[in-house]
Amino acid sequence: KGDGDPVQNCRIRPRNFTQAVFKYRSTPYGKLPANADLERTIRQGVSGTPMPMFGPSLRDSDIKAVVEYIKTFSPDWQKPDNFAAPIPLPETPVWFADSKAHAVQAAEGRKLFMTTCLPCHGENADGNGPLAATLKDNFGQPIHPADLRQPLRSGAGPQDTWRTIAVGINGTPMVGFNGALPPDQIWNLVAYIESIKLPQAKTL
Repeated sequence: KGDGDPVQNCRIRPRNFTQAVFKYRSTPYGKLPANADLERTIRQGVSGTPMPMFGPSLRDSDIKAVVEYIKTFSPDWQKPDNFAAPIPLPETPVWFADSKAHAVQAAEGRKLFMTTCLPCHGENADGNGPLAATLKDNFGQPIHPADLRQPLRSGAGPQDTWRTIAVGINGTPMVGFNGALPPDQIWNLVAYIESIKLPQAKTL
């Protein structure tokens, strides 16, 4: 239930597996994650939280066993309607490695950011948008938008950012934009987010 002994010292609370609400997935918003999603979180950990990476210390078979055990805590895993196929993750565009082309695409992404993301994430992408103070998660608890200048908890690479924008973050007001935005516009947003990363957070 996310109520282990060290929780009182955690600013960010652990997942309650009995609720079966998983933030970081490749599946559409509101759906359960694929096994590969849970395995990725166990392997890579979650940046900025107490959740460490277990990839170096656990065998693949152990990670798969942990995933199956996690799925025993909630009856939601027994309901077919809770499942959906992962949204295909496109390859990173070739222009991403070209600094000039990247800047052009990032400029387009900034325009889109100002009309789509600013209300929550703020003009400076620091999580202080005009709606930030009003946001709550699915359990009625206040939730603050991510500071997009920092490493994202969903993963550090461009494809991780694309996936997060496309599928959203379950249990939060961050819905998925797959279908609402074409893939190339999501890549523009990714380029813009990469361009504003603080020096210690850059992946390029």
